[in-house]
Amino acid sequence: QVQLVESGGGLVQAGGSLNLSCAASGRTFTRYAVGWFRQAPGKDREFVIAVTNTGRSTYDSDSAKGRFTISRDNTKNIVDLRMTDLKPEDTAVYYCAALVGGNVYRPETYQYWGPGTQVTVSS
Repeated sequence: QVQLVESGGGLVQAGGSLNLSCAASGRTFTRYAVGWFRQAPGKDREFVIAVTNTGRSTYDSDSAKGRFTISRDNTKNIVDLRMTDLKPEDTAVYYCAALVGGNVYRPETYQYWGPGTQVTVSS
């Protein structure tokens, strides 16, 4: 069992930066890859970026490339999402999720989800 809680969301101006954190509980956290997804009103949940259980590999979406980075600290059970050069279209609820086996790009393959944190980017 893994429980996830996101933090760090808020309001930021376009061009600004924001750091989100995903804190996990559970002794088996190091088995799980972790992904960040986002969902804007009226839209499907979309993949943003993910990191493998060891932290050695990452996977990112076209929207994240060059602007977002993901890292994890398995000693603290934390996965961070660093977002820079934010745009109004990045406005969404951001979720972290944990996965053992499966396709990191597909939300339906994740076993555990956090409640989400709102990110709003003003123009």
